[in-house]
Amino acid sequence: MSYYNKGRKVFRNIAACRTPSLDRIAGESVVFENAYPAGLPTIPVRTELMTGHFTLPYKPWSPMYPTEITMAEILKQHGYVTGIVSDTYHLFKPSMNFHKGFDSFIWIRGQEYDAYNSGQPTERRVENYVNKNYTPQWLRLVEKYLANVEAAMDSEEDCFPTKVFKEASRWLRMNRSHEKVFLWVDCFDPHEPWDPPRAFDKYTDPSYSGPRLILPMGGEARGWASEEEIDFIRGLYAGEASLVDHWLGFFYNMLEELGYLENSVILVLADHGHPLADHGKFLKGGDRLYNELLKVPFMIRLPDGGDGLFRKAVVQFPDVLPTLLDLLRFGNETHSMHGKSFLHVVKGDSDKHRSYAVSGYNEAVDRCIRDSEWSCVLRPEGQPDELYNLLEDPGETKNLVDEEPEEAKRLASAFGLYFKKSSVKLVKGLQGKYELS
Repeated sequence: MSYYNKGRKVFRNIAACRTPSLDRIAGESVVFENAYPAGLPTIPVRTELMTGHFTLPYKPWSPMYPTEITMAEILKQHGYVTGIVSDTYHLFKPSMNFHKGFDSFIWIRGQEYDAYNSGQPTERRVENYVNKNYTPQWLRLVEKYLANVEAAMDSEEDCFPTKVFKEASRWLRMNRSHEKVFLWVDCFDPHEPWDPPRAFDKYTDPSYSGPRLILPMGGEARGWASEEEIDFIRGLYAGEASLVDHWLGFFYNMLEELGYLENSVILVLADHGHPLADHGKFLKGGDRLYNELLKVPFMIRLPDGGDGLFRKAVVQFPDVLPTLLDLLRFGNETHSMHGKSFLHVVKGDSDKHRSYAVSGYNEAVDRCIRDSEWSCVLRPEGQPDELYNLLEDPGETKNLVDEEPEEAKRLASAFGLYFKKSSVKLVKGLQGKYELS
């Protein structure tokens, strides 16, 4: 099974998806099985990675502030030439400021709903990409994406991962003469819409004759999509993941060719996962705090590689920058950061870091608190809380909140009320068996 699918419920077409490039990198890296974002989604996650600070509960989706100190700024002070290559259009929207501190910033336009092409799709008919249940809002989103990619059509060379990894490769070639380089490669895919070119669209049922549902409507899946359509969407996602993996492999081969692997630290991760109706809903959201959203590929390759070592230590994204700085012997730069270095885990001196991880959306009241074995999801007033044993039930199908009240209490008590919205009734569904102190 592909590493992309590790720790999540496996569907027939997802299980068939192979990601040899990611698997190769994992085989040469220290792989973390319990690495989690704190504040979700796209922009809060990148803020945590770039600054070493928690965005939950301090900072919702917002620009990079002038007062925030970024990874690029720190490394630049130590003589690094810094660059970012990305098609994640949220980073380069006006005033977002996520290029802060970079010597070079290269933006690839047209992804998803980027304000890129204001025309109408001509060759692609919107009705071929939706079913009769799509609302006007979702129809407009599909139409916007189709307009943005009108010129690309089915050309692999025009796909976004191709452009991102080729441009990143070009940047590294151009900067090979520099002694110290730092490159942030930020590929938006495999984000929806899932629209893999024909060569990678091989995980869907060839007998399927319905619309090409590249963008499922977020929220409840049953009711607007048939089981056949749901399975088809999952196949499109698998194809998109395979496409990204192929071009990641192209980029990794270039790193080897240019000699970067011999003296570079390489971090590969995703910002979050994708709910594919695993728990009945499509797309990410503040109430979908399960493995399919929170579990991500996360691996660190040290110079000259390694033997594919797996770690169970719980780490969070604010810990990434302190760890990288510690690896580079700039640990004195980390004292003011929320995150804490897990270099001791990378080196194998210990497999312990954080006792717990907390994740959620600033705008939502739901919170997930988990360790390497248990996950507790705290729900809003009127909804039962949830508790899952991640080792015995990685698909999180059996809620044990009433059967294991002490485990739920332990996890729910791990973080103070500041991490939780005041409207959350903490540890509900237990018929008054306990309260938080």
